[in-house]
Amino acid sequence: MKDMNPDDIIGEYKETTLKFTDGSERIVYTTEIETPMPSGRLIVSRTDPKGIITHVNQSFVDMCGYSEEELINTPHHILRHPDMPAVAFKGLWDTLAEGGKWHGYVKNLRKDGGYYWVFATVIPNIRDGKLMGYSSIRRKPSRQKVEEAEALYKTL
Repeated sequence: MKDMNPDDIIGEYKETTLKFTDGSERIVYTTEIETPMPSGRLIVSRTDPKGIITHVNQSFVDMCGYSEEELINTPHHILRHPDMPAVAFKGLWDTLAEGGKWHGYVKNLRKDGGYYWVFATVIPNIRDGKLMGYSSIRRKPSRQKVEEAEALYKTL
């Protein structure tokens, strides 16, 4: 996966190198600009079993700022914001590995360096007893829950 391009960033930014569990690294640029998730819209995506994006809906494209072409066949962690603690994603993957459904509050990184918060539900897609991938549906979280998640994530 490519590093972010500073030319895509809006406003002042901070540079961070993220290290992922698959051993890859990525330079990301973050700003303090939040794009609120619109009420009544759902972000939907599907991945293969390794977390590579296979499907996105228009709300996903609109919120993250990447085109569908940039997202398909890319690791879902393209949206990983440096403020998200790795332990939050460990909990997600542990739950999914047990065949469970995961819910949580996630701060996602936009292509322009900004961010948006979602309440995410991720479920494994099982067909004929075989894991085919994962589906994730995200919706607008309450501001109170976002503030609680931010406070918690700073302690992890």
